[in-house]
Amino acid sequence: MYRSHTNGELRASHIGQEVTLAGWVQANRKISANLLFVDLRDRYGITQLNFTDDSTSDVENSLISRASKLGREFVIQVKGTVIERSSKNDNIPTGEIEIKVSELLVLNAAKTPPFTIEDDTDGGEELRAQYRYLDLRRNPVQQKLRLRNHVALETRKFLDSKGFLDVETPYLIKSTPEGARDFVVPSRMNQGEFYALPQSPQTFKQLLMVSGFDRYYQIVKCFRDEDLRADRQPEFTQIDCEMAFVEQEDILNMFEGLIKHLFQTVRGITFEGDFPRMTYAEAMEKYGSDKPDIRFGMEFTDLKTLSAGKGFSIFDNAEAVIGIAVPGASEYTRKQLDEITDWVKRPQIGALGLIYVKCNADGTFKSSVDKFYDEAALKTWAEASGAKAGDLIFVLSGELDKTRKQMNELRLRMGTELGLRKPDDFKPLWVLDFPLLEWDENSGRYHAMHHPFTSPKPEDFSLIDTEPGKVRANAYDLAMNGVELGGGSIRIHDRALQSRMFELLGFTPEQAQEQFGFLLNAFEYGAPPHGGLAFGLDRLVATMGGSDSIRDYIAFPKNNSGRDVMIDAPSVIDEAQLKELGIKL
Repeated sequence: MYRSHTNGELRASHIGQEVTLAGWVQANRKISANLLFVDLRDRYGITQLNFTDDSTSDVENSLISRASKLGREFVIQVKGTVIERSSKNDNIPTGEIEIKVSELLVLNAAKTPPFTIEDDTDGGEELRAQYRYLDLRRNPVQQKLRLRNHVALETRKFLDSKGFLDVETPYLIKSTPEGARDFVVPSRMNQGEFYALPQSPQTFKQLLMVSGFDRYYQIVKCFRDEDLRADRQPEFTQIDCEMAFVEQEDILNMFEGLIKHLFQTVRGITFEGDFPRMTYAEAMEKYGSDKPDIRFGMEFTDLKTLSAGKGFSIFDNAEAVIGIAVPGASEYTRKQLDEITDWVKRPQIGALGLIYVKCNADGTFKSSVDKFYDEAALKTWAEASGAKAGDLIFVLSGELDKTRKQMNELRLRMGTELGLRKPDDFKPLWVLDFPLLEWDENSGRYHAMHHPFTSPKPEDFSLIDTEPGKVRANAYDLAMNGVELGGGSIRIHDRALQSRMFELLGFTPEQAQEQFGFLLNAFEYGAPPHGGLAFGLDRLVATMGGSDSIRDYIAFPKNNSGRDVMIDAPSVIDEAQLKELGIKL
């Protein structure tokens, strides 16, 4: 038996007991020639070990001499007696006791790690990724993975209690042209043909509804070959769900219940009442985002009419003039305003410039466009945007969609800068009624905003043949704190409507049959009305943990280039293997 207890387990009630512990050396502190302390760590906690001079004649092999040679991250086993600690440590659960060691066994020596394995490490992100197995020993990272485990466990409990079945779907599937790029897998037995890794189990879960499994879920790996960022990985995990014989309201109620359950059981946070709801059109108009952060205000104000006709051509010629009122920021210096202006002009944001109006404490106004707008005009801007004395108004102009996107980025920056985006404040929001289709100028055709299997809202069916761009989808997303936690839709379950959808997306009947014939054929055998939703588990857990990045909530994540620098993947493969697969480079 390597251990009788873990390093986070022992308390004052264990004093006098003989115990066996094992773990990693966190720190080694020689106090005197006759006294040495070692902190022993495992994933449960830290226990202090007390080595004292055992008065052996063999000084070289004495306990304290051997303990003095223990380096950081050595793996050891000790036996000893639990005693009261003379200098107690209130910062750790085991701080009242220590182990008076009688036996020491080195299970494995260790090289000095390339960074300190402590809560606050000196290792950079790339170095820690290279030695991820060491980084995973750090308590903050382990806490994040424990949170992930807890969320997954409570998800299964909740869905099982609601009659959902956990059904596995294939990882080797057929590539489809819609959506993000697929990762493809060559087939050795069918040379020249390829599988794709699933971007989601979408068609399979719909087929399960056709099969009569009316409540399905799966915590499942999905894969998308797309550009990466802090909240994206090439492989990610979904809480994937589908229900039959339901309407939108049934799904919203079910999965709002799941989120409330998770926050209550995992974080001890209770959401009172129903989650607020907002249409896509309203979200874009007020926040310029389909996943708005509603922890703070700064809603957009349309200043187009109020700013027109004053000879300022930048506003007069713009499709949109949008302002936000930034609370308490009127004292920003010229240097601060110039820095923010430079920030919005970066290529990532793309604004041509930034107009500001200071609402001074004495009721006067000062702007960067005083040449064109007098105080009376600026006062109308303040009244429209709800700006008060001491606030600052920022204004952007240009094409409507681009200006909304730019102002959204500026709004989020200011919310962060002013401390309004508190990580422990959670504000969920359902966003509804997305456009079914979006026009792509490059390809000259419509694309599905979500996916081709999303049903139009019944009241918009009549627009499909006349004004398809105005058709709203029977779709919904759950946003929280500026993050899309998940989304879904009521699905098409009628072959004729699904065929029409493929036609709108530019498929010929032959192409639709080739790509999705299995689903179209299934709809002819009694497909029930159905719909579903998928939450991104990585994003959900990171949001619950108050983090922007999902990487520390994944045991072995990829970097921004989609590489695993620890195992050096992706990598080239042997020429003989390529030949066996029928691939020539």
